[in-house]
Amino acid sequence: MASRTPPKQLRKEILAIFKRQPNKQLNHKQVASTMGIHNHDMRRMVMTILEEMGKSGQLESLGRGKFVLAQIHEEDTPIGTIQVTKFGRGFVMMPDGKEVSISKGFTGTAFWGDTVEIDWVRQGRRQTPRVARVVERLRKQYVVILEQVREYAFGYPSDQRLHANFFIPAGNLNGAKDGQKVIIEMVSWENPEDGPVGRVVEVLGKPGDHEVEMHAILAEYGLPFAFPDHVTAAAEAIPHAVPADELSRRRDFRKVTTLTIDPVDAKDFDDALSLQKLPNGHWEIGVHIADVTHYLQPGTVLDEEARQRATSVYLVDRTIPMLPEVLSNDLCSLRPNEDRLAFSAVFEMDKEARIKKEWFGRTVIHSDRRFAYHEAQERIESGEGDYAEEVKTLHQLALQLRDRRFADGGIDFNTEEVKFELDEAGKPLRVVIKRMTDANRLIEDFMLLANVRVSRFLANPKRKDGGPEEASRTAVYRIHDRPDPERLSQLRTFVAKFGLDMPKISPENGESALRNLLQAAGGNTAENVIKTMAIRSMAKAEYSTQNIGHYGLAFPYYTHFTSPIRRYPDVMVHRLVQHYLDGAASPEPASFMVMCQHAGNMEKRAAEAERASIKYKQVEFLMTRLGETFYGIVNGVVPKGLFVEIEENKCEGFVPKDDLPQDQYVFDEDRQALVGARHGKSYAMGDRIAVRVVSADLAKRQLNFDIPEVG
Repeated sequence: MASRTPPKQLRKEILAIFKRQPNKQLNHKQVASTMGIHNHDMRRMVMTILEEMGKSGQLESLGRGKFVLAQIHEEDTPIGTIQVTKFGRGFVMMPDGKEVSISKGFTGTAFWGDTVEIDWVRQGRRQTPRVARVVERLRKQYVVILEQVREYAFGYPSDQRLHANFFIPAGNLNGAKDGQKVIIEMVSWENPEDGPVGRVVEVLGKPGDHEVEMHAILAEYGLPFAFPDHVTAAAEAIPHAVPADELSRRRDFRKVTTLTIDPVDAKDFDDALSLQKLPNGHWEIGVHIADVTHYLQPGTVLDEEARQRATSVYLVDRTIPMLPEVLSNDLCSLRPNEDRLAFSAVFEMDKEARIKKEWFGRTVIHSDRRFAYHEAQERIESGEGDYAEEVKTLHQLALQLRDRRFADGGIDFNTEEVKFELDEAGKPLRVVIKRMTDANRLIEDFMLLANVRVSRFLANPKRKDGGPEEASRTAVYRIHDRPDPERLSQLRTFVAKFGLDMPKISPENGESALRNLLQAAGGNTAENVIKTMAIRSMAKAEYSTQNIGHYGLAFPYYTHFTSPIRRYPDVMVHRLVQHYLDGAASPEPASFMVMCQHAGNMEKRAAEAERASIKYKQVEFLMTRLGETFYGIVNGVVPKGLFVEIEENKCEGFVPKDDLPQDQYVFDEDRQALVGARHGKSYAMGDRIAVRVVSADLAKRQLNFDIPEVG
């Protein structure tokens, strides 16, 4: 834990630990260990905070330095996460999944995403729910555009989900000028009718400037822009030369043919594949992953920074790495023609890609060739070029791994991705649609294999009394729950319009119905829309120490082992693997679960930021094409209108219901359509329609379309 962590934030993290284990007695050493705190002074601060929380009633002191969460009846203090519409209504999602609707004027000083406590007030004969207080803000900072009025200013949030504007007194402007985009902190918000008071903490610059907008997106989602100086200095101080005694402790693969296959513009290479034919005719395949944990030692400033970031962030034009560049692009990157330290999963396979033996451990490798995906694809298709036989062998083995995965129920959710080509100023020149090739899938198949086998090694499952297998050791899993039968029933109604039949959904057939649907949708003109709707019907994958398997991949055990340069859960997995290889006992899962939840939250933020950056470039791209007509697919229907994705460039815009021609349209939720009240004309999910670009709002990252009249 870095010393910069303020006591207020420490208090929140400590209380969260006790809330996750409400009946467990903990002392300051246990709490500090759970939080990854090793610094002596910080541990003393934890002890002081525990004592203060005991006196305030948040915790109950049991004597001898032990504390437990004070007993508070949840029904007396219901707490949940609020969403507030731009019209002022609120919806609070409670931990049990129930939703409490809050009327306009009763959302208090809560913003979208804040954690709030609600109570009920009497209005006539009715009890009306209201926000009693904000327990925790989703954000510590906000991005706004300033409008200066005399000496003071108003701040208009970039995020359209924030329903109130900020008041910024003259003394809080810190040199910011009218019209600039800035980052502010909330100083106070006492009265919901007056709006929040803010203070400028950083001036970003002129709205519309590429660098300003990318920086603003990161700030909007609470993501870092650059590394602190002391973290960069710590990374640069790491010796580049690896001591000979370290190499001697590792299995040496430097003389085994080893290849990397990555995107053409990749800057870090965190995985490599080696292969060699064994005397018995089998293949030895090595999945080699950058040994980040050799350089990232627990308790260091580098580890703390990586833990807080939890993931790399991929915006439309750049990567904000989890690790400083000297690690991500150099020491931990498996570059060709250089000795590199790796953590490896090595498999002996027969010609049907069935595993006969496996080995996990630290290695040293020497990559012989760096392939871009298109280069590897050429060798798969033509069989010609350097290392063509090796690439083809890997491809044939990968095909068999993939066929077995699909035969066991795995689902192919691969969809098209958008990539912009930008000029030097960041302006979008054209849109490139990225599609999966056999070379992409080859790498994916071997990474999946490593993740599955490492997960099973960590869990070390045992059978109890002849029953099902159960994990015998603490592990970090990537889990994915089964689909909700109710959502599958809605999906069944939706796909019927495309001539695709799903059986009536029951608990017994839900999983097979979804798999069969996606197979049947292959080649359908609305295949991408069907896949999108199927994905929406499913749970989200997440990290956990409690294993329920991975439904979408059809794996009973699955983890993330293969990308420690860009994901902190992979770092945790590497450490656990080495921990068990060293013969150590299973650690308590509490600290791992805390980090799983944090990593999941940061992963979600990073994905939202990436989508925001893509959306910004889509709007910028079509600003020069106002008035033009395109064909698109309806990929979303709401009571207020249609979302349409243009076929040729994947840009998405909105058609307001009131702009639909020649009728008054009503939302049909079951059909996911807007239906004309007089003429019966409908616009539904998956329809192919012509749209015209009407407006492009960069500030709101919104495109508006209409439907041109035919005649």
